[in-house]
Amino acid sequence: MSVAEFFRWLADAHGVNFSVFYDQADSVRFLKGIWATTWISAVCIALSTALGIAGAWLRGVESRWVRYALTGYVEFFRNTPPLVQLYFFFFAIGSLLPLAHDATGNPAPLVTNTGWAIISFSLYAAAFNIEIFRSGIEAVPAATVEAAESLGMTRTQALFRVVLPLALRISLPAFGNNLVNLVKTTTLAYAIAVPETLYVAAGIWSDQFNVREMMNVVLAVYLILIALLVWVLNRWERAMRLPGFGQA
Repeated sequence: MSVAEFFRWLADAHGVNFSVFYDQADSVRFLKGIWATTWISAVCIALSTALGIAGAWLRGVESRWVRYALTGYVEFFRNTPPLVQLYFFFFAIGSLLPLAHDATGNPAPLVTNTGWAIISFSLYAAAFNIEIFRSGIEAVPAATVEAAESLGMTRTQALFRVVLPLALRISLPAFGNNLVNLVKTTTLAYAIAVPETLYVAAGIWSDQFNVREMMNVVLAVYLILIALLVWVLNRWERAMRLPGFGQA
């Protein structure tokens, strides 16, 4: 008996309907949802990391207006719910943008639902990353920075060649926690009809009336995704560890 036949028998004989394991249409829909979640998470991780590094660097510039602007950005995104932020971007900002045209010439939003989810979640996670990287930069001994500058490095060269590699090692535990939270936050994209894992699962259980089974499958999928991310982060942290640096 194949896996698909077993789950079909389980549904017919006992009413335990894991349709994604025997129904081809449901399987394809659900796999597309998992791919969407993975892709959105990967893009948001990359963007929020880049923004976090840039923001942490800008927090150290001399211009107080830049520092005030960054402080306002960080406080806004850290102190408001991510779902409210998503609605703000999708409904408030999205309604102000002009319409574009798709391949058939029909009017279409300039930014798609998926695009707004990526923008919102990236900015949300970046606000935390800025503070995480800033604290890591400030934890690097001043003598290390002075030594780099005494070798003729500019402030930017010292930052990228000396300070950031050391700061990243210090920041990795907090940074990893923020990335885990970011992946879990992607479920909020359900609220604006982004076809990610939870949204697709809701469509399947509406058709198959198997809410209990699908919620268990969704839970297992996120456990696997988060476990893989944590495994990668732990491997990265061990690979970057310097004996005697950043250790209690």
